Amino acid sequence: MIDSWDPAGPGVLRLPSGRLIRGRGLLRAYPMGPPPTFGIYLLGKPASSVAWESRWVRWPDLWLPSDPADAAHALHEAWERAASDRVELACRGGRGRTGTALACLAIIDGVAPREAVAYVREHYDRRAVETPWQKRFVARFAAPDHPNLN
Repeated sequence: MIDSWDPAGPGVLRLPSGRLIRGRGLLRAYPMGPPPTFGIYLLGKPASSVAWESRWVRWPDLWLPSDPADAAHALHEAWERAASDRVELACRGGRGRTGTALACLAIIDGVAPREAVAYVREHYDRRAVETPWQKRFVARFAAPDHPNLN
């Protein structure tokens, strides 16, 4: 097992299960501490190469993932891997797409869909999940029987 994130580290969200996920904005300075072992990058075009294993999810700024099924699979992978790896989710600013993805991870972890945005705003960033359609995406995201996973 790999050392996990520092729970008090910048952008680190503790899910109810105890899993730690780091969210961040790629426009901000890289945080101190160990690098992730796995990252999911939520961007409109492929992310720059990183030194760790990563996955790109096509997700234009202020919108929703271009392929919701691919996004759901990526988020389930992130949740699974967070049990033993340092997992990072990131978009350009670290609030809208990253907050939406973190809220979906909270649902996978057992938070009720109607409470997931509030959970992420309380424990990650008070301005996470920026648009009404991102909020609707979270409200409709259900685990483990998400309609896009079938």
